[in-house]
This record gives sequence, C-alpha cells and structure tokens, in this order.
Amino acid sequence: MTRHVDVLIIGAGLSGIGTACHLTREQTGRSYAILERRENVGGTWDLFKYPGIRSDSDMLTFGFGFRPWIGTKVLADGASIRQYVEDTAKEYGVTDHITFGRKVVTADFDRASALWTVTALIEATGETETWTANFLVGASGYYNYDEGYQPTFPGQDDFQGRIVHPQHWPEDLDYRGKKVVVIGSGATAITLIPSMADDAAHVTMLQRSPTWIQALPSEDPVAVGFKKSRVPDQIAYKIGRARNIALQRASFQLSRTNPELAKKLMLTQVRLQVGKNVDLRHFTPSYNPWDQRLCVVPNGDLFKVLKSGKADIVTDRIAKFTEKGILTESGQELEADIIVTATGLNVQMVGGITMSIDDEPVKFNETVAYKSVLYSDIP
Repeated sequence: MTRHVDVLIIGAGLSGIGTACHLTREQTGRSYAILERRENVGGTWDLFKYPGIRSDSDMLTFGFGFRPWIGTKVLADGASIRQYVEDTAKEYGVTDHITFGRKVVTADFDRASALWTVTALIEATGETETWTANFLVGASGYYNYDEGYQPTFPGQDDFQGRIVHPQHWPEDLDYRGKKVVVIGSGATAITLIPSMADDAAHVTMLQRSPTWIQALPSEDPVAVGFKKSRVPDQIAYKIGRARNIALQRASFQLSRTNPELAKKLMLTQVRLQVGKNVDLRHFTPSYNPWDQRLCVVPNGDLFKVLKSGKADIVTDRIAKFTEKGILTESGQELEADIIVTATGLNVQMVGGITMSIDDEPVKFNETVAYKSVLYSDIP
C-alpha cells in the first residue's frame, strides 16, 4: 500500500516539529506526515544521554518563535528541550501525524508526475512501506546518528580501561572515583568536564588546540525578573529574543572589527574565574574570536572545577594510548580508567537517504545549497 500526503517531513526533532507546526498555524490546507526513525519525539535531544547534556545556544533564540520558551535557564538541559519539543507537537496536534520506527532509505523524484516516492524501512520488522508526496522536507539533521566520529589512535587496543564516545553513552558507565580523560575541546567536552568532576577522582581535558570559551549566567536575570513581575510569557519571550539576538550580533561585530580587544576581554574574564594557577595558553586559540563558533559555559562551571583542582587541562597531541592511559607527544603520560572521545560527529547528508531524480542518483557534492533550505537542480 502506498500512502500519499502533500508534504512529507523526515524527522521529528526540533526542525521537523517546527515545520509541521507552521503548516498548521498558517492554515495551508496541505496534508502532511512525519516519518521518525526513533520511537520518541525530540531527535538529538532524545538520543544524547551523556552527563550534563545541554544546548550550547540560548533558548530564547534556539526555541520556536511562535511558542515561548518559559524557562529561565540560558542554556537548557537536554531533557527540558526534548519536553519542550514534545509539548509543542501536542499543542499543535502534530503528534497524530507522526509515524515512528521508520527509517527512510530512498527518495526518488519523478519529473513527469512531479511526485516524490519515498521508501521507509520498519526496523522492528524488516518490512518496507512506500509514501508519495508533492513536497519533501529533510529535517533529519546533518550528522550520522548511528555512530560518532571516532579516530583510530595508535595503541588504543593496549588500553586496559574503557573507551566511550558521548554520542552513545553507556547506561552502566560508573565513573565514581575513577580517573577520566576527555579528549576534545568543543561544546561536548566542556559540558562533560564539570558534570563529571564532582564524582570522578579526577578529570583531565586533553585538547589538541584551545577553543574560545565565554561564561554566561546560568539563569537569565531578565527572564527571572519578568517572571517575578508576571510579565506575559509571549511579551517576555519577544523582548528576550530580540535582546539576545542584538547581544550576539554585537559580540560578533566587535570580534570582526576589533579582534584584539575581543581577545583581551575574553581572556580577562577567564583569568578572573580560573585564578592564577591555570595557564591562559589553554584558552588562547590561534584564531580570532568568532572565526569559529564560541563555546559557552553557564556560571563558569568549567572554570570553577579547574580552579578547584578537580579537573585540569592539557594542550598537547596524542602520541599513543598505553595500558594505563595516554602518552602525549611531549612525553607526558595521562593515567586514566576511562577515556571519553569527545571528538565530534560524522557529517551525513539528508540522513543517509539514497536520493535520486528520475532514477538518476543525486550527487550532493555537485550541488549548491540555497539558504540551507534548497539544493540546486533538486525539486
């Protein structure tokens, strides 16, 4: 049996639910359906379970423009974001349009009929089903969610401890009283360090190169003030959203026009929080602020655990893994019971779907993306 809808959305995460809500809110009259591989709404925020999982974007700008984020945390935890997405789906009647447990494997556009034909695998049974649609929305993100980016390190089979990638955090991982080394310097690494430091014997952040890191308050003082004053949620949300966008633009513009001043301001903030015993070279990248994305830590939690001595940073390259941990190129051996490879994710176009037009495979590396929404020569 083939099912037909006007709009077929792949993925029930933030983007997929947002698309469906807009179709409902704008009363387009278009029929739609969402195919979701997992068994829950939430996408990324339902998948990732590592300690401290949170957004690295403030929720007033990351959230839906049409539905206020009423929390006061600047960087919300993963469970709260997943709940926000699920509640939004229920409020707009989107949940009834979602078919779970469907992995989309192929999508072919037929020019003669101007229709997409999509094949979905029901992973629980191994059966397939066919959908047709006038419009296809790929809201499955741009990473491979089956496996994270896991470099092969020399000697890693010699290591006697446990190696973990944050994308698939083991439920049975007990790091209490253990020595932990986290490889990486991005948002995941700087989230893990303070989250694990209180329970672990010691946590070391091993980075090949530093990242620009800035501290923000955990609770948004303006949002807290609005709540106390009982300002209506929609008004508070719009004001806060506009303010945060303006502040981010100002930060970016300062970094573009006067990078040396931006560096000085950021490093001064770091020095005030980590104290005199932490070398600032661990926080001084070779590039200017906003040449790459900034990392943000709520209430300076990373800086606090570094200052307390519960964690430390090593900036070096890995020579090899040893039985007891990691040997760096400078000759330092970092002992570890657990090594966490916060080394990133694998980029994957349209969720790994085999896409074609009139049965001719689409070569995405030969297309041009338009505003991150459309690809050249693909309807």
